[in-house]
Amino acid sequence: MNRSPIVTLTMNPALDVTADADEVRPTEKVRCRAVRYDAGGGGINVARFAGALGGDVVAVFAAGGSTGERLVDLVYESRTPYTLVPLGGATRESFTVNDHAGDQQYRFVLPGPTLTSAECALCLDKLREAIPPAVASTCYVVASGSLPPGVPPDFYQSVADLCREVGARLILDTSVDALTHVTSGVYLLKPSVRELRECVGRPLDTQAEQLLAAHELIDRGLTEAVVVSLGPHGAILATATDSRHFPAIPVHAVSGVGAGDAMVAGIAVGLSRGWALGDAVRYGIAAAAAKLLTPGTSVFAPADVDRFAELAADPCDDMSFSQIG
Repeated sequence: MNRSPIVTLTMNPALDVTADADEVRPTEKVRCRAVRYDAGGGGINVARFAGALGGDVVAVFAAGGSTGERLVDLVYESRTPYTLVPLGGATRESFTVNDHAGDQQYRFVLPGPTLTSAECALCLDKLREAIPPAVASTCYVVASGSLPPGVPPDFYQSVADLCREVGARLILDTSVDALTHVTSGVYLLKPSVRELRECVGRPLDTQAEQLLAAHELIDRGLTEAVVVSLGPHGAILATATDSRHFPAIPVHAVSGVGAGDAMVAGIAVGLSRGWALGDAVRYGIAAAAAKLLTPGTSVFAPADVDRFAELAADPCDDMSFSQIG
């Protein structure tokens, strides 16, 4: 099977620490167990998940300090090809605690190191080098995750400009703070419904309102397509000529961490195989469902993705909306 290359970019990776606790109580010591460490951060997660699905992927990420060394070791152990941008500051950690008494999950996310202008420029240089020149026009670049301190707020616009220059297609999944500074050059934007709401500054209580907001971003010229993740309600896809809803695949979730990254990975792999966008979105939903079955940011079982993809492929399970002009 011919596959287009996938290059991911992670500006603010994290050493993900996940643990279980009997009960989380304020002011008291919370004794944890079943501690696991994973290499995290949007683009790194996407790369690991895409690799598990057979994607031809390279992860570009910035890391430094002792936590950065541990993260690099974990990426290496996952057999994910990578390009490291060394930093002077230390890579952040993120903590997830599963509270068994309340059946709740608590996530604590740190801001990350402050990057210098030279480090930011080096990230763009390494990204350019990672895109194979001979097949750049078929390459998918996935820029995913937040921007750490010191990185210009319009950094992802610089990434979009780079992709446009070399002919690669950009898939962008980032926070609203970074998204509001992107104006053009994105092929596919993947916000959550909360991020889309914050981006347009409206409640977006109904699916019709969500689709209208997605089409506004397309009409502005920011992106060619928008996939809005709706959690247990699935996802919606908007393009200039189409609006569709894809239902979620019901599973008993172990952890929601990384499910959005799994969706992006599935979409990117589907597109890299030459699939239609709708089919790639279904595959992304299947990957997200499989990720819900695993702890922390561990990789799902590819067999689960294939099994769920068959369920998601049922044409009776999604509905088309009228084109929004």
